[in-house]
Amino acid sequence: MNEQFYRQIFDKHQHVESVPSNKEITTWALQVIRLLFPEQSKQVFTNVHELENEFTKLENELYVVMNATKACEGCDNEQLAKAFFEQIPTLYQLLNTDIQAIFKGDPAARSEFEVIRTYPGFFAISFYRLAHSLYKHDVPLLPRILTEYAHSKTGIDIHPAAEIDEYFYIDHGTGIVIGESCKIGKHVKLYQGVTLGALSVAKNMAFTKRHPTVEDHVVIYSGATILGGETVIGHHSIIGGNVWLTKSVSPNSTVYHKPAITVFNKNKD
Repeated sequence: MNEQFYRQIFDKHQHVESVPSNKEITTWALQVIRLLFPEQSKQVFTNVHELENEFTKLENELYVVMNATKACEGCDNEQLAKAFFEQIPTLYQLLNTDIQAIFKGDPAARSEFEVIRTYPGFFAISFYRLAHSLYKHDVPLLPRILTEYAHSKTGIDIHPAAEIDEYFYIDHGTGIVIGESCKIGKHVKLYQGVTLGALSVAKNMAFTKRHPTVEDHVVIYSGATILGGETVIGHHSIIGGNVWLTKSVSPNSTVYHKPAITVFNKNKD
């Protein structure tokens, strides 16, 4: 390689922003989640003040990270970090509804402890809820780092800008994609391989609603693909496996794919 190439890369090194590593940022998020759900860690506190101090420490760490990432030009990052942690009780309540939805909805779940400790759906939802709260506070970059980390661990890709209401249930989950402008109501169940995506990925649609709306009490089975910002799945509908939808579905509908399958017995003439 020639010297010009090295100079080009060296110049980038001199001007790149000093941002904490993704590992540092995701470790911070894991610590927040583990404080909320001690089922995921061995950390023990002897009194409530120790726990309170730990949350304060994580608030200060968020402030440092936000400063390093230039979270908001002209914003008070200290106040932003404080505002985020003031929303932690709401976040905790939301996540508890998700735990209940998974536990009550999955006959294989033996306890809420099992859901919290082992379910990839809850792991992905936890990171999404944390990232979405940061996103609502106009914090850039960090929300995407968090949801992409969960994506890498679980195969579940939820954009932090998506709006997802309470009692959200993901079962198995691998291959699920939930786009940026997607809106999901209460008590929605998604199975593996579901895509809630856009009809077009043209760059000029960046600030438009490109992804579907899924109303309350909808079940979407594995492999279903639902596309388009004007597509609305009405409440209490069931979308069967491998269905492809680009148009709205009225409430209380059942939509299913009808494959043509022929089975031959090779031992018969």
